[in-house]
Amino acid sequence: MINLKVQSDEGIVIVEPAGSLEAADFEKLAKEIDAFSADKGHLRGLIIHTKSFPGWHDFRAFLDHMNFAKKHHKQIQRVAIVTDSKLGEIGPSIANLFLSAELKHFPFDGFAEARRWIQEAV
Repeated sequence: MINLKVQSDEGIVIVEPAGSLEAADFEKLAKEIDAFSADKGHLRGLIIHTKSFPGWHDFRAFLDHMNFAKKHHKQIQRVAIVTDSKLGEIGPSIANLFLSAELKHFPFDGFAEARRWIQEAV
């Protein structure tokens, strides 16, 4: 399950996982991003804020996550991964090879810094 906050005036979506990620989470996120994009164009950024990576509920959720990234990475300028998880440290290096959105890792307590980085996006 994820908590989702859309800050349309800034063009930012904040995602805070509250448990293992499920397929429905990516459907919910896709609907929000698609609605924002239809109304205002691309998102300035997506902030993923979690102390540690919660993992996926099942393999379907993992596949839906990959499908979400494939379909939506061109609608988002920057993705800030704000976590103390080791995955947060290596994930952006790998994802930047495949996605057009720019990804950057910040420590969990670096939320304000991550938000500033997102706000700097053109």
